[in-house]
Amino acid sequence: MKYKYIALDLDGTLVNSQKIITPQTRNALIKAQQQGLRVILCSGRPTKGIEALAQQLCLQEYNGFIVAFNGGKVIECRTNQVIFEKPIPPNRLQDVFFYAKQWNTPLLFHDEQYVCSNDPSDPYVQLEAQINHMQTKLFTYGKDCFPDPIIKFIAVGDGEYLQTIEPKMQQALGDDFHVMRSEPFFLEIMAKNIDKSYALEKLLACYGHDAKDLIACGDGYNDISMMEYASLGVAMANAKDEVKEKADFITTSNDEEGIVRVLEKFVWEA
Repeated sequence: MKYKYIALDLDGTLVNSQKIITPQTRNALIKAQQQGLRVILCSGRPTKGIEALAQQLCLQEYNGFIVAFNGGKVIECRTNQVIFEKPIPPNRLQDVFFYAKQWNTPLLFHDEQYVCSNDPSDPYVQLEAQINHMQTKLFTYGKDCFPDPIIKFIAVGDGEYLQTIEPKMQQALGDDFHVMRSEPFFLEIMAKNIDKSYALEKLLACYGHDAKDLIACGDGYNDISMMEYASLGVAMANAKDEVKEKADFITTSNDEEGIVRVLEKFVWEA
């Protein structure tokens, strides 16, 4: 087998528009794992929002991995061991709230159970909670205590507005941070260098492998780095145009068994 790993974004890639893994896709990935391919679920979601999908794909049995928080945390499913984690520096947490307030963008982060936000009723905060099957909780800066650690903040709002805020937020926060949009309405704020490619490089190095052993599939802005890093970068047909421009191959959409097509062409035929 030419490729040893496949990194899969979740929303818009692995799961369909109803946020489920279809039986055909699940069966294909189980077959691929039985043949030795190791699956990496690589998402902006928190760990809790990925675990159920990892269980459906039997990643514990086949020694797969979870890359959560857009690369901020990497977990080996078989042992539940944290291979890599890089939280936001605790002394900079207040700065994120300061600038989010300055630009009037609701802010959220995750603890073990909740999507915490200074505006839990915001529709984009509600969307994040729905995606991850979590409840929301009000967090009041200066009154409530931060959990430890915080891997990622998300500022939410209208896509055109966040596009103007993104470079301003990066400049204001400085070199300790990496600021990027995963969706038009989600502006993600993480520690320096953190993205999916950085986490995948760390993960593969732990097992004596590198980019030549990897397929990476995605549809969003936050997937570009891992697609460029991997030996084979795959964009879904439903991907953003900017993502497709970076792809080595464009498969069918997440509603048309796009991941199955990738396995058929590059794993079983190769």
